[in-house]
Amino acid sequence: MSIYFYGCVTLDGYLADKNHRLDWLHQSGTVTQTDYESFYKSMDITIMGKRTFEEIEQMENISRIYPTTKNYVFTHSENLPAETFIPKNENVVHFVKKIEQDKNIWIVGGNTILAPLLDNEMVDYMIIQVAPVLLGKGIPLFSQEEGLKHFCLEEVKKYGPFAELIYSKNNSL
Repeated sequence: MSIYFYGCVTLDGYLADKNHRLDWLHQSGTVTQTDYESFYKSMDITIMGKRTFEEIEQMENISRIYPTTKNYVFTHSENLPAETFIPKNENVVHFVKKIEQDKNIWIVGGNTILAPLLDNEMVDYMIIQVAPVLLGKGIPLFSQEEGLKHFCLEEVKKYGPFAELIYSKNNSL
């Protein structure tokens, strides 16, 4: 099993603005300017929090979003308005540990989902695209507990206005 974080942040490290909105991202470029399609084809499962799902929910044809993956939303809700997304009300670390070992898991946005996985040394790869935007305030990408975590820079790519940084877990330290 490999766990990936794949997402875009602002130059000052925010996933979303202070109101949890992604308008800045939609104004910066599109996924067609990145390697998103290739990345998505290699994923089996997506995992996201309720706020990330709410942003996705606003898009047209939600049933066409993430059509080839099993999609889990960590929420207290028992039902979601899209049948292709499965609500989960449990600890994300315990849930991920139960997933079959041959699956690739994409953590879609959400520092509340990413942080406990980082705290438990479970994130294998981070693919972070940086948009040429400064927000000043917002929702940070990283909110894990204090503790030194090492990753190795594998590659740097440029896609239109985005810089993409690809990191892997550093198992040698």
